[in-house]
Amino acid sequence: MSDMIERVGFAAGEIWKYLLENGESSPIKIKANLGLSNTMLYLALGWLAREDKVNIVQQDYSYRISLK
Repeated sequence: MSDMIERVGFAAGEIWKYLLENGESSPIKIKANLGLSNTMLYLALGWLAREDKVNIVQQDYSYRISLK
């Protein structure tokens, strides 16, 4: 497994844990609280979405992310 895939997988796990502990959140809050770059945030959210682990709902000009 490549280093980048491992990093994205790790970030996905961190996001999953964050949502488990804090409930629904915006991408901006997740990014700020976990110290992720925009790229890593959205790669990891894509990973979680592909695994059907999160709900992503558009709200106004942002999104709300929650665990399924």
